[in-house]
Amino acid sequence: MTTRFSRRKLLATSALAAVTAATKPFKAPYVLADASPNAKAGVAVIGAANQGSISVNEVARLGERFVAFADIDERQYAKTQKTLAEYPDVKFDAIPRFFDYRKMFDKMHKQIDVVFVCAPDHHHATASMIAMKLGKGVYCEKPLAHSIHECRVMAEAAQKYKVTTQLGNQGHSREGIRRLCEYLWAGAIGKVTEVHAWAPTGRGGTGGRLPTKPVPQGVHWDEWIGPAQYRDYHDELHPALWRSWWEFGDGSLGDWGCHNLDGAFWALHLGHPTSAEAIERIGGSDERFPLVNVVRWDFPARGELPPVKVFWYDGYRAAKTANPKKELGDAMEKSQNRPPIVLELEKKYNRQFGDGGTIYVGDQGIMFSGNYCDSPRIIPEEKHRQFPVPEKKLPRLKGTHQADFLRAFKEGTKACSDFEYGARLTEMLFVGCLAERAGLNQKVEWDGAAMKVTNLPELNRMVKREYRKGWEL
Repeated sequence: MTTRFSRRKLLATSALAAVTAATKPFKAPYVLADASPNAKAGVAVIGAANQGSISVNEVARLGERFVAFADIDERQYAKTQKTLAEYPDVKFDAIPRFFDYRKMFDKMHKQIDVVFVCAPDHHHATASMIAMKLGKGVYCEKPLAHSIHECRVMAEAAQKYKVTTQLGNQGHSREGIRRLCEYLWAGAIGKVTEVHAWAPTGRGGTGGRLPTKPVPQGVHWDEWIGPAQYRDYHDELHPALWRSWWEFGDGSLGDWGCHNLDGAFWALHLGHPTSAEAIERIGGSDERFPLVNVVRWDFPARGELPPVKVFWYDGYRAAKTANPKKELGDAMEKSQNRPPIVLELEKKYNRQFGDGGTIYVGDQGIMFSGNYCDSPRIIPEEKHRQFPVPEKKLPRLKGTHQADFLRAFKEGTKACSDFEYGARLTEMLFVGCLAERAGLNQKVEWDGAAMKVTNLPELNRMVKREYRKGWEL
Protein backbone atom coordinates (compact mmCIF):
# COMPACT_ATOMS: atom_id res chain seq x y z
CA MET A 1 0.00 0.00 0.00
CA THR A 2 1.24 3.48 -0.87
CA THR A 3 1.82 5.75 2.08
CA ARG A 4 0.54 9.28 1.47
CA PHE A 5 2.63 12.30 2.35
CA SER A 6 1.49 14.07 5.45
CA ARG A 7 1.00 17.80 5.02
CA ARG A 8 4.13 18.32 7.15
CA LYS A 9 6.18 16.02 4.94
CA LEU A 10 4.89 17.70 1.79
CA LEU A 11 5.83 21.11 3.14
CA ALA A 12 9.29 19.84 4.05
CA THR A 13 9.71 18.44 0.55
CA SER A 14 8.44 21.74 -0.85
CA ALA A 15 10.95 23.71 1.18
CA LEU A 16 13.76 21.49 -0.08
CA ALA A 17 12.60 22.02 -3.65
CA ALA A 18 12.54 25.77 -3.06
CA VAL A 19 16.10 25.78 -1.70
CA THR A 20 17.30 23.67 -4.63
CA ALA A 21 15.58 25.95 -7.13
CA ALA A 22 16.87 29.08 -5.44
CA THR A 23 20.48 27.93 -5.79
CA LYS A 24 20.07 27.13 -9.49
CA PRO A 25 20.24 29.93 -12.09
CA PHE A 26 16.90 30.17 -13.86
CA LYS A 27 18.61 30.19 -17.26
CA ALA A 28 20.32 26.86 -16.63
CA PRO A 29 18.67 23.71 -18.05
CA TYR A 30 16.70 21.72 -15.52
CA VAL A 31 17.83 18.23 -14.53
CA LEU A 32 15.33 15.69 -15.83
CA ALA A 33 14.13 12.86 -13.64
CA ASP A 34 15.54 10.49 -16.26
CA ALA A 35 19.22 11.40 -16.45
CA SER A 36 20.01 9.00 -19.32
CA PRO A 37 21.33 10.34 -22.64
CA ASN A 38 18.63 11.83 -24.90
CA ALA A 39 16.22 11.82 -21.95
CA LYS A 40 12.72 13.07 -22.46
CA ALA A 41 10.73 15.07 -19.93
CA GLY A 42 8.61 13.00 -17.55
CA VAL A 43 5.07 14.31 -18.06
CA ALA A 44 2.02 13.98 -15.81
CA VAL A 45 -1.39 15.08 -17.06
CA ILE A 46 -4.26 16.06 -14.76
CA GLY A 47 -7.53 15.82 -16.67
CA ALA A 48 -6.34 13.57 -19.47
CA ALA A 49 -9.44 13.60 -21.70
CA ASN A 50 -11.59 16.35 -23.25
CA GLN A 51 -9.53 19.57 -23.05
CA GLY A 52 -6.57 17.56 -21.81
CA SER A 53 -6.58 15.41 -24.96
CA ILE A 54 -5.09 18.33 -26.90
CA SER A 55 -2.04 18.43 -24.66
CA VAL A 56 -1.86 14.63 -24.46
CA ASN A 57 -1.74 14.42 -28.23
CA GLU A 58 0.88 17.17 -28.47
CA VAL A 59 3.13 15.67 -25.78
CA ALA A 60 2.96 12.32 -27.57
CA ARG A 61 3.72 13.93 -30.93
CA LEU A 62 6.78 15.62 -29.45
CA GLY A 63 8.01 12.29 -28.14
CA GLU A 64 8.11 13.09 -24.42
CA ARG A 65 7.50 10.47 -21.69
CA PHE A 66 4.17 10.04 -19.95
CA VAL A 67 4.74 8.98 -16.35
CA ALA A 68 1.26 9.45 -14.86
CA PHE A 69 -2.33 10.43 -15.58
CA ALA A 70 -4.92 11.72 -13.12
CA ASP A 71 -8.64 11.89 -13.95
CA ILE A 72 -11.64 11.60 -11.64
CA ASP A 73 -13.64 9.75 -14.31
CA GLU A 74 -12.36 6.25 -15.04
CA ARG A 75 -14.49 6.20 -18.19
CA GLN A 76 -12.50 9.07 -19.70
CA TYR A 77 -9.36 6.99 -20.00
CA ALA A 78 -10.86 5.24 -23.02
CA LYS A 79 -10.63 8.59 -24.82
CA THR A 80 -7.03 9.04 -23.69
CA GLN A 81 -6.16 5.57 -24.91
CA LYS A 82 -7.79 6.34 -28.27
CA THR A 83 -5.82 9.58 -28.55
CA LEU A 84 -2.57 7.70 -27.96
CA ALA A 85 -3.38 4.76 -30.21
CA GLU A 86 -1.56 6.33 -33.17
CA TYR A 87 1.68 6.53 -31.17
CA PRO A 88 3.00 2.94 -30.95
CA ASP A 89 5.88 3.95 -28.69
CA VAL A 90 3.44 5.03 -25.97
CA LYS A 91 2.42 2.04 -23.87
CA PHE A 92 -0.81 3.34 -22.36
CA ASP A 93 -1.43 0.32 -20.13
CA ALA A 94 1.97 0.78 -18.49
CA ILE A 95 1.31 4.38 -17.42
CA PRO A 96 0.07 4.70 -13.80
CA ARG A 97 -3.42 6.21 -13.54
CA PHE A 98 -4.95 7.99 -10.55
CA PHE A 99 -8.28 9.61 -9.74
CA ASP A 100 -6.78 11.92 -7.08
CA TYR A 101 -3.87 14.04 -8.26
CA ARG A 102 -2.70 14.51 -4.67
CA LYS A 103 -2.04 10.76 -4.50
CA MET A 104 -0.33 10.97 -7.88
CA PHE A 105 2.11 13.55 -6.54
CA ASP A 106 2.63 11.52 -3.36
CA LYS A 107 3.63 8.41 -5.27
CA MET A 108 5.12 9.71 -8.53
CA HIS A 109 6.80 13.04 -7.71
CA LYS A 110 10.31 11.66 -8.27
CA GLN A 111 9.42 10.61 -11.81
CA ILE A 112 7.59 13.81 -12.76
CA ASP A 113 9.35 16.72 -14.46
CA VAL A 114 6.38 18.74 -15.72
CA VAL A 115 2.63 18.72 -15.16
CA PHE A 116 -0.18 19.64 -17.54
CA VAL A 117 -3.18 20.84 -15.52
CA CYS A 118 -6.27 20.38 -17.69
CA ALA A 119 -8.91 19.87 -14.99
CA PRO A 120 -11.88 22.25 -14.44
CA ASP A 121 -11.05 25.81 -13.34
CA HIS A 122 -11.64 25.27 -9.63
CA HIS A 123 -8.74 22.77 -9.51
CA HIS A 124 -6.17 24.89 -11.36
CA ALA A 125 -4.58 26.62 -8.39
CA THR A 126 -4.51 23.65 -6.00
CA ALA A 127 -2.96 21.27 -8.54
CA SER A 128 -0.50 23.85 -9.85
CA MET A 129 0.63 24.89 -6.37
CA ILE A 130 1.41 21.31 -5.33
CA ALA A 131 3.45 20.87 -8.50
CA MET A 132 5.36 24.15 -8.13
CA LYS A 133 6.17 23.48 -4.47
CA LEU A 134 7.71 20.21 -5.61
CA GLY A 135 9.81 22.07 -8.19
CA LYS A 136 7.85 20.87 -11.24
CA GLY A 137 7.21 22.84 -14.40
CA VAL A 138 3.51 23.58 -14.89
CA TYR A 139 1.40 24.12 -18.01
CA CYS A 140 -2.05 25.21 -16.79
CA GLU A 141 -5.09 25.53 -19.02
CA LYS A 142 -6.90 28.84 -19.15
CA PRO A 143 -8.04 30.66 -17.14
CA LEU A 144 -5.05 30.45 -14.85
CA ALA A 145 -7.07 30.17 -11.64
CA HIS A 146 -10.55 30.56 -10.17
CA SER A 147 -10.06 33.75 -8.17
CA ILE A 148 -7.95 36.88 -8.27
CA HIS A 149 -6.16 35.88 -5.07
CA GLU A 150 -5.16 32.57 -6.67
CA CYS A 151 -3.70 34.44 -9.65
CA ARG A 152 -1.45 36.44 -7.34
CA VAL A 153 -0.39 33.40 -5.30
CA MET A 154 0.41 31.33 -8.39
CA ALA A 155 2.51 34.07 -9.98
CA GLU A 156 4.44 34.51 -6.73
CA ALA A 157 4.98 30.75 -6.41
CA ALA A 158 6.34 30.44 -9.95
CA GLN A 159 8.92 33.10 -9.13
CA LYS A 160 9.70 31.74 -5.67
CA TYR A 161 10.29 28.16 -6.80
CA LYS A 162 11.92 29.22 -10.09
CA VAL A 163 9.90 26.81 -12.20
CA THR A 164 8.93 27.04 -15.86
CA THR A 165 5.24 27.83 -16.32
CA GLN A 166 2.79 28.44 -19.15
CA LEU A 167 -0.85 29.54 -19.32
CA GLY A 168 -2.77 27.60 -21.97
CA ASN A 169 -3.83 30.59 -24.09
CA GLN A 170 -2.54 28.98 -27.27
CA GLY A 171 -2.88 32.06 -29.49
CA HIS A 172 -0.04 33.72 -27.57
CA SER A 173 2.46 31.51 -29.41
CA ARG A 174 1.13 32.29 -32.86
CA GLU A 175 2.13 34.73 -35.56
CA GLY A 176 -1.17 36.63 -35.44
CA ILE A 177 -0.84 38.17 -31.98
CA ARG A 178 2.73 39.23 -32.74
CA ARG A 179 1.73 40.91 -35.99
CA LEU A 180 -1.18 42.57 -34.16
CA CYS A 181 1.13 44.04 -31.53
CA GLU A 182 3.62 45.23 -34.13
CA TYR A 183 0.94 46.94 -36.25
CA LEU A 184 -0.57 48.70 -33.23
CA TRP A 185 2.86 49.71 -31.91
CA ALA A 186 3.72 51.07 -35.35
CA GLY A 187 0.71 53.42 -35.17
CA ALA A 188 -1.37 51.62 -37.80
CA ILE A 189 -4.59 53.09 -36.38
CA GLY A 190 -3.18 55.77 -34.11
CA LYS A 191 -3.94 55.75 -30.39
CA VAL A 192 -6.45 53.06 -29.42
CA THR A 193 -9.32 54.30 -27.24
CA GLU A 194 -11.82 51.43 -27.53
CA VAL A 195 -11.67 47.64 -27.84
CA HIS A 196 -14.64 45.39 -28.64
CA ALA A 197 -14.16 41.62 -28.29
CA TRP A 198 -16.66 38.80 -28.56
CA ALA A 199 -16.71 35.02 -28.12
CA PRO A 200 -17.84 32.26 -30.48
CA THR A 201 -19.59 30.45 -27.63
CA GLY A 202 -21.38 31.34 -24.43
CA ARG A 203 -21.52 29.78 -20.99
CA GLY A 204 -24.44 30.33 -18.67
CA GLY A 205 -27.93 29.41 -17.62
CA THR A 206 -30.89 30.26 -15.42
CA GLY A 207 -32.34 29.00 -12.18
CA GLY A 208 -30.86 27.29 -9.17
CA ARG A 209 -29.15 24.01 -8.44
CA LEU A 210 -30.52 21.00 -10.29
CA PRO A 211 -31.95 17.91 -8.56
CA THR A 212 -29.53 15.44 -7.04
CA LYS A 213 -28.80 12.32 -9.08
CA PRO A 214 -26.77 9.18 -8.44
CA VAL A 215 -23.08 9.53 -9.22
CA PRO A 216 -22.32 7.70 -12.49
CA GLN A 217 -20.26 4.56 -12.15
CA GLY A 218 -16.55 5.27 -12.47
CA VAL A 219 -16.84 8.92 -11.40
CA HIS A 220 -15.04 9.85 -8.17
CA TRP A 221 -17.30 12.72 -7.19
CA ASP A 222 -15.61 13.91 -4.00
CA GLU A 223 -12.35 14.31 -5.94
CA TRP A 224 -14.18 16.16 -8.73
CA ILE A 225 -15.50 18.64 -6.15
CA GLY A 226 -11.96 18.95 -4.80
CA PRO A 227 -11.28 22.36 -3.23
CA ALA A 228 -14.81 23.70 -3.91
CA GLN A 229 -17.71 23.61 -1.48
CA TYR A 230 -19.34 20.20 -1.54
CA ARG A 231 -22.59 19.54 -3.36
CA ASP A 232 -24.29 16.35 -4.52
CA TYR A 233 -23.91 15.24 -8.11
CA HIS A 234 -26.40 16.75 -10.56
CA ASP A 235 -26.76 17.33 -14.29
CA GLU A 236 -24.87 19.96 -16.31
CA LEU A 237 -21.61 19.75 -14.38
CA HIS A 238 -19.38 16.86 -15.40
CA PRO A 239 -17.88 16.41 -17.91
CA ALA A 240 -18.58 19.49 -20.04
CA LEU A 241 -20.90 22.19 -18.65
CA TRP A 242 -19.16 23.18 -15.40
CA ARG A 243 -17.97 26.51 -16.90
CA SER A 244 -21.51 27.84 -16.55
CA TRP A 245 -21.54 27.55 -12.73
CA TRP A 246 -20.00 30.20 -10.46
CA GLU A 247 -18.61 27.62 -8.05
CA PHE A 248 -16.60 25.74 -10.66
CA GLY A 249 -16.06 27.81 -13.79
CA ASP A 250 -15.53 31.36 -14.98
CA GLY A 251 -18.03 31.64 -17.78
CA SER A 252 -17.22 32.53 -21.35
CA LEU A 253 -15.11 35.44 -20.17
CA GLY A 254 -12.73 33.14 -18.31
CA ASP A 255 -12.70 30.79 -21.28
CA TRP A 256 -12.53 32.82 -24.50
CA GLY A 257 -11.42 36.07 -22.89
CA CYS A 258 -7.97 34.54 -22.38
CA HIS A 259 -7.78 34.17 -26.16
CA ASN A 260 -9.57 37.12 -27.73
CA LEU A 261 -8.52 39.78 -25.20
CA ASP A 262 -4.93 38.56 -25.04
CA GLY A 263 -3.89 40.88 -27.89
CA ALA A 264 -5.45 43.93 -26.28
CA PHE A 265 -3.84 43.17 -22.94
CA TRP A 266 -0.40 42.69 -24.49
CA ALA A 267 -0.38 45.38 -27.16
CA LEU A 268 -2.02 48.10 -25.06
CA HIS A 269 -0.19 47.35 -21.78
CA LEU A 270 -3.52 47.31 -19.98
CA GLY A 271 -2.60 46.35 -16.41
CA HIS A 272 -5.23 46.96 -13.72
CA PRO A 273 -8.61 48.43 -14.71
CA THR A 274 -10.06 51.14 -12.51
CA SER A 275 -13.58 49.77 -12.90
CA ALA A 276 -15.79 47.23 -14.66
CA GLU A 277 -19.53 47.13 -15.26
CA ALA A 278 -22.07 44.70 -16.71
CA ILE A 279 -24.05 46.77 -19.20
CA GLU A 280 -26.17 43.96 -20.64
CA ARG A 281 -27.15 40.53 -19.33
CA ILE A 282 -29.81 37.91 -19.93
CA GLY A 283 -30.49 35.07 -17.51
CA GLY A 284 -28.12 34.06 -14.75
CA SER A 285 -28.73 33.36 -11.06
CA ASP A 286 -26.90 32.95 -7.77
CA GLU A 287 -25.70 29.57 -9.10
CA ARG A 288 -25.05 30.29 -12.78
CA PHE A 289 -23.46 32.83 -15.07
CA PRO A 290 -25.84 34.86 -17.26
CA LEU A 291 -26.63 33.46 -20.69
CA VAL A 292 -25.68 36.74 -22.37
CA ASN A 293 -23.10 39.23 -21.08
CA VAL A 294 -21.78 42.60 -22.15
CA VAL A 295 -19.06 43.94 -19.84
CA ARG A 296 -17.06 47.17 -20.00
CA TRP A 297 -13.72 47.85 -18.28
CA ASP A 298 -12.21 51.31 -17.87
CA PHE A 299 -8.42 51.59 -18.00
CA PRO A 300 -6.48 54.75 -17.13
CA ALA A 301 -3.78 56.35 -19.25
CA ARG A 302 -0.58 54.29 -19.36
CA GLY A 303 2.40 56.55 -20.08
CA GLU A 304 1.76 58.01 -23.55
CA LEU A 305 -1.18 55.67 -24.13
CA PRO A 306 -4.60 57.27 -23.59
CA PRO A 307 -7.39 55.88 -21.39
CA VAL A 308 -9.19 52.99 -23.07
CA LYS A 309 -12.58 51.33 -22.73
CA VAL A 310 -12.67 47.58 -23.33
CA PHE A 311 -15.96 45.81 -24.09
CA TRP A 312 -16.72 42.07 -23.97
CA TYR A 313 -19.73 40.29 -25.51
CA ASP A 314 -20.70 36.63 -25.13
CA GLY A 315 -23.51 34.12 -25.13
CA TYR A 316 -26.06 34.86 -27.86
CA ARG A 317 -26.04 31.64 -29.84
CA ALA A 318 -25.56 29.47 -26.75
CA ALA A 319 -28.43 31.28 -25.03
CA LYS A 320 -30.83 30.60 -27.88
CA THR A 321 -29.78 26.97 -28.03
CA ALA A 322 -29.53 26.17 -24.32
CA ASN A 323 -32.58 27.93 -22.94
CA PRO A 324 -35.59 28.35 -25.22
CA LYS A 325 -37.87 29.44 -22.37
CA LYS A 326 -40.52 31.90 -23.52
CA GLU A 327 -39.72 34.51 -20.87
CA LEU A 328 -36.20 34.86 -22.30
CA GLY A 329 -37.05 34.34 -25.96
CA ASP A 330 -37.81 37.92 -26.97
CA ALA A 331 -34.79 39.33 -25.19
CA MET A 332 -32.51 36.77 -26.77
CA GLU A 333 -33.93 37.42 -30.22
CA LYS A 334 -33.25 41.15 -29.84
CA SER A 335 -29.74 40.63 -28.52
CA GLN A 336 -27.25 40.12 -31.32
CA ASN A 337 -24.57 39.59 -28.65
CA ARG A 338 -22.02 41.06 -30.99
CA PRO A 339 -20.58 44.54 -30.82
CA PRO A 340 -22.78 47.07 -32.63
CA ILE A 341 -19.62 48.28 -34.32
CA VAL A 342 -19.17 44.83 -35.87
CA LEU A 343 -22.68 44.85 -37.31
CA GLU A 344 -22.09 48.35 -38.67
CA LEU A 345 -18.75 47.46 -40.23
CA GLU A 346 -20.12 44.28 -41.78
CA LYS A 347 -22.90 46.25 -43.41
CA LYS A 348 -20.62 49.10 -44.49
CA TYR A 349 -17.93 46.92 -46.06
CA ASN A 350 -20.11 43.95 -47.09
CA ARG A 351 -17.98 41.42 -45.24
CA GLN A 352 -18.23 39.06 -42.30
CA PHE A 353 -15.98 39.15 -39.22
CA GLY A 354 -16.68 35.60 -38.06
CA ASP A 355 -18.11 34.16 -34.86
CA GLY A 356 -15.52 35.70 -32.54
CA GLY A 357 -12.71 38.24 -32.55
CA THR A 358 -11.66 41.72 -31.55
CA ILE A 359 -12.11 45.22 -33.00
CA TYR A 360 -9.61 47.96 -32.11
CA VAL A 361 -10.77 51.56 -32.50
CA GLY A 362 -8.02 54.14 -32.85
CA ASP A 363 -8.06 57.87 -33.51
CA GLN A 364 -6.76 57.15 -37.03
CA GLY A 365 -8.54 53.95 -37.98
CA ILE A 366 -9.88 50.53 -37.08
CA MET A 367 -8.26 47.10 -36.89
CA PHE A 368 -9.68 43.59 -36.58
CA SER A 369 -8.28 40.24 -35.39
CA GLY A 370 -10.07 36.90 -35.32
CA ASN A 371 -10.30 34.22 -32.65
CA TYR A 372 -6.96 33.69 -30.87
CA CYS A 373 -5.91 37.12 -32.25
CA ASP A 374 -5.26 35.52 -35.64
CA SER A 375 -5.12 37.36 -38.99
CA PRO A 376 -5.02 41.01 -37.85
CA ARG A 377 -6.05 43.46 -40.58
CA ILE A 378 -6.62 47.20 -40.85
CA ILE A 379 -10.14 48.00 -42.06
CA PRO A 380 -10.87 48.48 -44.91
CA GLU A 381 -8.52 46.12 -46.71
CA GLU A 382 -7.14 48.80 -49.01
CA LYS A 383 -5.83 50.70 -45.96
CA HIS A 384 -4.12 47.54 -44.75
CA ARG A 385 -2.35 47.14 -48.09
CA GLN A 386 -1.28 50.78 -48.05
CA PHE A 387 0.24 50.71 -44.56
CA PRO A 388 3.95 49.78 -44.53
CA VAL A 389 4.50 46.31 -43.07
CA PRO A 390 5.97 46.97 -39.61
CA GLU A 391 9.33 45.67 -38.48
CA LYS A 392 9.25 42.36 -36.63
CA LYS A 393 10.11 43.30 -33.04
CA LEU A 394 8.81 40.21 -31.26
CA PRO A 395 10.48 36.77 -31.44
CA ARG A 396 8.73 34.11 -33.52
CA LEU A 397 8.16 30.72 -31.97
CA LYS A 398 8.58 27.35 -33.63
CA GLY A 399 5.85 24.83 -33.01
CA THR A 400 2.90 24.83 -30.67
CA HIS A 401 2.18 26.46 -27.33
CA GLN A 402 2.92 23.18 -25.54
CA ALA A 403 6.19 22.85 -27.47
CA ASP A 404 7.22 26.34 -26.34
CA PHE A 405 6.60 25.32 -22.72
CA LEU A 406 8.62 22.11 -23.01
CA ARG A 407 11.44 23.92 -24.81
CA ALA A 408 11.55 26.57 -22.09
CA PHE A 409 11.56 23.90 -19.38
CA LYS A 410 14.51 22.07 -20.89
CA GLU A 411 16.45 25.30 -21.47
CA GLY A 412 15.59 26.72 -18.06
CA THR A 413 14.12 29.86 -19.65
CA LYS A 414 10.70 31.49 -19.57
CA ALA A 415 7.84 30.32 -21.75
CA CYS A 416 6.03 32.96 -23.79
CA SER A 417 2.91 33.17 -21.58
CA ASP A 418 4.29 32.31 -18.16
CA PHE A 419 2.34 32.64 -14.93
CA GLU A 420 3.57 36.19 -14.33
CA TYR A 421 1.90 37.33 -17.55
CA GLY A 422 -0.97 34.85 -17.36
CA ALA A 423 -1.89 35.94 -13.83
CA ARG A 424 -2.18 39.59 -14.84
CA LEU A 425 -4.29 38.73 -17.91
CA THR A 426 -6.57 36.41 -15.94
CA GLU A 427 -6.95 38.92 -13.10
CA MET A 428 -8.20 41.55 -15.53
CA LEU A 429 -10.81 39.10 -16.84
CA PHE A 430 -11.88 38.18 -13.30
CA VAL A 431 -12.60 41.82 -12.48
CA GLY A 432 -15.08 41.51 -15.34
CA CYS A 433 -16.51 38.38 -13.72
CA LEU A 434 -16.99 40.39 -10.52
CA ALA A 435 -19.00 42.89 -12.55
CA GLU A 436 -21.12 40.05 -13.96
CA ARG A 437 -21.72 38.87 -10.41
CA ALA A 438 -22.57 42.38 -9.16
CA GLY A 439 -25.51 42.67 -11.54
CA LEU A 440 -26.64 44.95 -14.32
CA ASN A 441 -25.31 48.53 -14.28
CA GLN A 442 -23.47 48.09 -10.98
CA LYS A 443 -20.06 49.65 -11.53
CA VAL A 444 -17.32 47.76 -9.71
CA GLU A 445 -14.51 50.09 -8.66
CA TRP A 446 -11.26 48.14 -8.46
CA ASP A 447 -8.09 48.88 -6.51
CA GLY A 448 -5.58 46.57 -8.16
CA ALA A 449 -2.70 47.36 -5.82
CA ALA A 450 -4.81 46.52 -2.75
CA MET A 451 -6.63 43.68 -4.56
CA LYS A 452 -10.10 44.78 -3.48
CA VAL A 453 -13.38 46.27 -4.62
CA THR A 454 -13.70 49.68 -2.99
CA ASN A 455 -17.39 50.51 -3.51
CA LEU A 456 -19.13 47.14 -3.20
CA PRO A 457 -17.32 45.42 -0.33
CA GLU A 458 -19.62 42.38 -0.43
CA LEU A 459 -17.86 41.35 -3.65
CA ASN A 460 -14.53 40.97 -1.90
CA ARG A 461 -15.56 37.56 -0.57
CA MET A 462 -15.26 36.42 -4.21
CA VAL A 463 -11.73 37.78 -4.59
CA LYS A 464 -10.40 35.00 -2.33
CA ARG A 465 -11.95 31.54 -2.10
CA GLU A 466 -12.57 29.24 0.85
CA TYR A 467 -11.15 25.73 0.45
CA ARG A 468 -12.25 22.37 1.73
CA LYS A 469 -9.88 20.74 4.20
CA GLY A 470 -7.11 18.87 2.45
CA TRP A 471 -7.35 20.97 -0.74
CA GLU A 472 -5.86 24.24 0.48
CA LEU A 473 -3.18 26.07 -1.49
